[in-house]
Amino acid sequence: MAVEIKLPELGENIESGRVVGIMVKAGDMIAKDQVLMELETDKAVIEVPSDTAGMLEKILVSEGDDVKIGQTLVVLKSSQDSGKPQKTEKSQKEIKSPVESTEETKVEKKPVAKTGGAKQIIDFKIPELGENIESGAVAGVLVSIGDSVVVDQGLLELETDKAVAEVPSDIAGVIKEISVKEGDQVKVGQVVMKIESESQSETIIAAGNMDPQGKDKQIEPTVPVDHDLQEDASYPAQYSKPVGTSTLVPAGPSVRRFAREIGIDIHEVPGSGPAGRISIEDIKHYSKSLNTQSTTSQSVSNTLQAETLPDFSKWGEIDPQPMNKVREKTAKHLSYAWATIPHVTQLDKADITELEKLRKRFAKHVEEAGGKLTVTAILIKVIEYALKRFPQFNASVDMGKNEIIYKKYYNIGIAADTDRGLLVPVIKNVDQKNIIQISVELTELSKKARDRKLSLEEMQGGNFSISNLGGIGGTAFTPVVNSPEVAILGVSRSAVEPIYTDSEFKPRLMLPLSLSYDHRLIDGADAARFLRWICEVLEQPFLLNLED
Repeated sequence: MAVEIKLPELGENIESGRVVGIMVKAGDMIAKDQVLMELETDKAVIEVPSDTAGMLEKILVSEGDDVKIGQTLVVLKSSQDSGKPQKTEKSQKEIKSPVESTEETKVEKKPVAKTGGAKQIIDFKIPELGENIESGAVAGVLVSIGDSVVVDQGLLELETDKAVAEVPSDIAGVIKEISVKEGDQVKVGQVVMKIESESQSETIIAAGNMDPQGKDKQIEPTVPVDHDLQEDASYPAQYSKPVGTSTLVPAGPSVRRFAREIGIDIHEVPGSGPAGRISIEDIKHYSKSLNTQSTTSQSVSNTLQAETLPDFSKWGEIDPQPMNKVREKTAKHLSYAWATIPHVTQLDKADITELEKLRKRFAKHVEEAGGKLTVTAILIKVIEYALKRFPQFNASVDMGKNEIIYKKYYNIGIAADTDRGLLVPVIKNVDQKNIIQISVELTELSKKARDRKLSLEEMQGGNFSISNLGGIGGTAFTPVVNSPEVAILGVSRSAVEPIYTDSEFKPRLMLPLSLSYDHRLIDGADAARFLRWICEVLEQPFLLNLED
């Protein structure tokens, strides 16, 4: 049996990626979990493994192709087929196909009885694409005039400012007219195709709904189609999330269609029914919660309209180049962070003369363990203690709920300069590791960042960030807070300076530090105390053992 290997879910808010390497070829025997290809997203380069074993029959993508979640990448001939008898056409028709399954409830799809009706031409319009998305560019037309299409079959690929999304058909029929082509700009509600569909009435037959004589009994749909978005006070407070993220979520066809019409991803909706079954009311309330939470971000995004640039070619030769995915994501994220967070930067210097002697003294010991003892590695541990002492720096601000979220774990992000742009791998659970362990992990993550091997998990969950530009130069800078964090420490190049002490000037190695912080949560005095405490610990490391 041929098995299609599709692109799985890659992580939060990631819908597509670019094939940067294919590790197999047609005819290869593939083991389960064997890596098939490498995919570059806007955050990392990810390995895509096979979820089954078998012989590779066909590769459907090439290096450089942009692929999206659910797209078929390769076709395997499953190794489980060998030695199995072939089923006859009759026996194939007798098999009942499960469409929805949870741990407690299983619903099987029985035949759908249809009665023919008159053919009609239906305008297919661009549906709602998501929050704040009103238009997009046609990246691909997936059908031709005369093609027969089924419900949920992709008709177009549409590139928005967030992702390339496939636009599915909500009706079955024959394509009679296509009024757009690649590159066209289209808006939500615009007619892009005409589909000839035969109107039919359907009788839904579910498991257990046959009388003893074998006649089908008509039943009502589980969920009525209701487009009234008023709040229902009887809506249950407890939900259970749908099992998995495949298309086989526990929801009826009318519920799925309603979710598509209002631009909701049904995979994200928590179900309140038995075994997590999703109803239309669940979708209404999920949509309402999204609108409530996004009030602040919507108001901000409305003020961040890009200015129209002049025609620079009037003054000389230009060379426009598209942003890569990392640069595009960085630009959007930092624009949002700068617009929503009231930034203030506190500057100070630490005398690391004695610390530098200790660092050089123990550097070889750390190298033997596989790491490199750097100022950054030491700072990671120092900041862990600082976050415990000043908990408001280990928090996030939720303006939608007017809450401050204090965190009881200590994950530190390290800004890494790569040829693709800025990446921020995260050292997790710093409080459970010593400086040697941190140094080894930091070395490994830095190498992964340069080699495009960082996983999404390795760049998520940070509480506080460090950006060290000391290896390049500079005396100070104002780093942008990495939202939803509330502070970031900038490190510049250390330099020997004459410091007046004990009635004379002495050469001391001074390290410039720049602390940017979110003024909604952190006051200037708090920031000054936080940064001065870090400086004192760097100057006298014994303070860590003395005070903690």
